[in-house]
Amino acid sequence: FIAVDDSGQPWALPLYKALNQGSWEVVRDILNLHPAAITARLTPFAETPLLVAVKAGQGLGFIRKLVALMPPEALALTDYFNSTALHAVAVLGNVRAARILVGKNADLPMLSNVDGLLPVHLATMRGHRKMTLYLLSATKNDGGVSPFQDAGGPTLVQFAVTAGFYDLALYAVEQNPKLAWETDEVSPPLELLAMDSSAFRSGANFNLWKSLLYSLPPLKRIRVSKAMHCQAVELVKRVCEETKSLDTAEASSLLTGPFLLGARNGIHEMVKEILDSFPHAITFVDDENHSVFHLAVLYRHEKIFKLVHQQSGQYKMAMSLLLDNKKNNILHLVGHRQYQDRLELAPGAVLQMQRELQWYKEVEKFVIPQERKSKNASGKMPLTVFHEEHRELISNETQWMIGMATSCSVAASLIATVAFAAAITVPGGNNPEGFPIFSGEALFLVFAVSDAMALLTSVTTVLSFLSIFTSRYAVNDFLRALPNRLIIGLISLFFSVACLMIAFGSTVFLVVAQQKRALLLPVILASCAPIILFASFQFPPLCNMIASTYGPSIF
Repeated sequence: FIAVDDSGQPWALPLYKALNQGSWEVVRDILNLHPAAITARLTPFAETPLLVAVKAGQGLGFIRKLVALMPPEALALTDYFNSTALHAVAVLGNVRAARILVGKNADLPMLSNVDGLLPVHLATMRGHRKMTLYLLSATKNDGGVSPFQDAGGPTLVQFAVTAGFYDLALYAVEQNPKLAWETDEVSPPLELLAMDSSAFRSGANFNLWKSLLYSLPPLKRIRVSKAMHCQAVELVKRVCEETKSLDTAEASSLLTGPFLLGARNGIHEMVKEILDSFPHAITFVDDENHSVFHLAVLYRHEKIFKLVHQQSGQYKMAMSLLLDNKKNNILHLVGHRQYQDRLELAPGAVLQMQRELQWYKEVEKFVIPQERKSKNASGKMPLTVFHEEHRELISNETQWMIGMATSCSVAASLIATVAFAAAITVPGGNNPEGFPIFSGEALFLVFAVSDAMALLTSVTTVLSFLSIFTSRYAVNDFLRALPNRLIIGLISLFFSVACLMIAFGSTVFLVVAQQKRALLLPVILASCAPIILFASFQFPPLCNMIASTYGPSIF
């Protein structure tokens, strides 16, 4: 370590203050009087004037003038932590300043600090992509120190994966294939990827609208996300390809953790690639003797369950009979509450229970009949476990259903009342013969039909939600009966609101807007506003409810 400290010199404090304040005139005058000050150690951490200026965030012009006064070898001076000014610039992500330093001394990118980290490591660790790419271009062709060799290689890959620079990690593995499995006390790339499900399409958690946008190429943000997901998959493929050169035992020890962690986090892309490269990975189990089948069930990842079910082949029967450390078979495990909340699959509380029932029914088809009655270490059968684990969920969803039915019934009753009153007191009144004055107008027919539809659909809504009040709330009711009633009630409520607004708009036009055409557009907008609001609030969960209830199987 450097023990020199020039902070006691009379010019040291004024120089230090001027460097922090960006007073170039003062700095220039001091350096003219004391040329040796350009390499002085101004702080207890042995920082040179250049290091002080860079860490103070001085502008590009200031740095350029200071570097011009320094000989090339002076730029390689380090502080107490063996860091050069380029290390500090890399941390800040100032690419233009880095170009100035490297232009004066091309050896700077190859100098490591006390932790053995090159500037490119620090830039990657801080997530500065442009700085990382620049420093990589300044170091990759050098014949001496390489960021992909020795201990720095695994560290760079770890930083790159953590920062989301999957293309850089892939490039590093291509340059040094051993990085696919060499760790040097850092996490291997597959394990890091398995911990970050957002690196893959399966972990993006897009809603319906975002999923549609994802399939379109023009949007830049979507292109960036798709590129990142593709790069992550390519990195997994490359690592699996490189790992094939290892013997079976070593490959299994390297892949077991990422494979099971990927299954736990729902990354079906990783599970598929590992299975394609190492089919026997389906036999991997964790400390609790949970296989990939068990983890897919526990964490409710249907795509992984379907994938493994298709590729299990000769292991299918063995996997269905495998017991964990508590003697739970796969049907016992699906009886437990899901280990992970997956709100994108259950937009309403009732659908959580519906999804749990769908999982139980599907896994029940997977096991042999005698396994449905087998007991675990606690002496409980799968169905008993299911009922005990979901008792609280059933209670919560019952209260949610009652609250939902109450609110919607009140709204539907108000609509029915208004629609019935409007049918009796038609707009414009009646002529002496008792017929509506506007009966000859086309819009009057629109009013009559829409008002009648509003009344009928609102009554349907009330009856639908009334059937929810009178339900017995048995476990199986949450699979079909209750979702059916909820869907019918919400759809009819939407139509009753829409019809009521159409009746309102036609009434206003008949009475007022025919004489004042300027009111036509405001009337249309006012009539559409409640419909749009209702649709924006209720359509996404309603579409999910319909898909979950009437759509294809989750598998």
